[in-house]
Amino acid sequence: MSEPGLVVVGVAAVDGQTAFALQEALASLWAATVVERTTRDVGRSGVRLRCCLGMRQAPG
Repeated sequence: MSEPGLVVVGVAAVDGQTAFALQEALASLWAATVVERTTRDVGRSGVRLRCCLGMRQAPG
């Protein structure tokens, strides 16, 4: 990512439903990539999700 205003957000959550709820909340504020699945890390509890946000637009 080489443009100002772009950010990658990494989410760790107890379950996919929680991770997707946060992704939806972020997407309601800023332009965001939509991720359709979460990942699990061996030996770690919960799920992971990573999405990109375009922070150049005003929230809302």
